[in-house]
Amino acid sequence: MPRAGLDTATVVAAGAALADEVGAGRLTMGLLAQRLGVRTPSLYKHVTGQEDLNRRIAALALSEGGDAVGAAIQGYAGRDALAAAARAFRTYVLGHPGRYAMTIGMEPTGPDDPLFVGGRRLVDALTAVLRGYDLAESHDTHALRMLRSLFHGFATLQSAGGFRWSTDTDESFEWLVDFVDRGLRAP
Repeated sequence: MPRAGLDTATVVAAGAALADEVGAGRLTMGLLAQRLGVRTPSLYKHVTGQEDLNRRIAALALSEGGDAVGAAIQGYAGRDALAAAARAFRTYVLGHPGRYAMTIGMEPTGPDDPLFVGGRRLVDALTAVLRGYDLAESHDTHALRMLRSLFHGFATLQSAGGFRWSTDTDESFEWLVDFVDRGLRAP
């Protein structure tokens, strides 16, 4: 019988928080069980194992990140929407580095997979940003990949301590947003 107060959502949320704390690669079922005050076998009533836990954390991160970007762009268009999306994405990754790292390399199994559903939220938010630019429909996929790559790259590098130069990181980030905006406006 599952422990009172412990359910799948609670286990996943605790795993996500722990991944943010210790890093995605250091999250184990044993460490999570210790954090929750249960024995490791108790977790298997809620997740089937480490891979299932990681997938559920990745789906949570994609949903949360997509929701954050979607909320940030409400009422904005063009550069303002781009900047709001970029800042929300960066803020999410910096605030949740472990759970966001779980999204890397995770492939959805189909359209009903929570990974796909969560990823769709992020794609839809970025697609909304791109509607503020006069892009040919044939460029949509390329533009989406560019935005995700730039936002992901900057945020994950910063999260990992990859910017050690004396130049202000926020200034570099705004430079990136301006550069992308000019590129998206170019004929």
